[in-house]
Amino acid sequence: MTIETTTETWVLACSTTQIPENGGGCVLINGEQIAIFNFSRRGEWYATQNLCPHRQQMVLSRGMIGSVGEEPKVACPFHKKTFSLESGACLSGDDFKIKTYPVKIEDGMVFVSI
Repeated sequence: MTIETTTETWVLACSTTQIPENGGGCVLINGEQIAIFNFSRRGEWYATQNLCPHRQQMVLSRGMIGSVGEEPKVACPFHKKTFSLESGACLSGDDFKIKTYPVKIEDGMVFVSI
């Protein structure tokens, strides 16, 4: 029998005050651009890759956030492809997916698990 264990590594990304309410910002962690979203209307935080896979542009942190039913989403600011902030699945019917990362808030600081 094989037992797999995973160890999450939490990395300090930024202060909560650096990400606008109901908006996003971008941080560089280990050489990768990570989009962080403060979905304050829902009281939730999300992190994804910043790269939109549709046109290979680093823009998702500037996208508009909202919901499709109960599913939180971000829309690429250029081409309006939408992605789930929870699973990374493309909600526009295309075969794209983005990476998502766990987020936690402690003492006013945003941490991302990589």
